[in-house]
Order: sequence, then C-alpha cells, then structure tokens
Amino acid sequence: MKKTFIIEDLECAHCAAKMEQAVKNLDGVIDASVNFLKSSITVEAEDEIFDKVMKQAVNECKKIEPDAEIVL
Repeated sequence: MKKTFIIEDLECAHCAAKMEQAVKNLDGVIDASVNFLKSSITVEAEDEIFDKVMKQAVNECKKIEPDAEIVL
C-alpha cells in the first residue's frame, strides 16, 4: 500500500530530510519520501502492517520536529 499524507507545520527542510530517513528505516517500510515544498509524506509499506507503520512514523517524526503533525 502506498499513501500520501499532509504534514502540518513542517518548517525545516533539514528536518524533513531527517524525517524521511527515519521513516525509511522502520521495519515494514518499502519506501518513503517527504516533499518539503508540498508539506507531505508518501509512505509505501506492506498492507497488513500499514497502520502500525504509520503510527511508528508519526512518533519518529514527532521526535525530529515536535511541532510538525502528520495528518492521518
């Protein structure tokens, strides 16, 4: 499954790159990319664990940029 989500209050391009790498490193993630200009993240992961992966992605991104919020 591959889905794109809006990231609210994403203000730092460097943080966006760090968020992308953190999500790519999660178990079950096939690919991930953050588009800083569109304030969005696209995540591709196995269908069976997609929701679990997205919860982990939200937590990892909060650690990097606490003000940013992935809108699920």
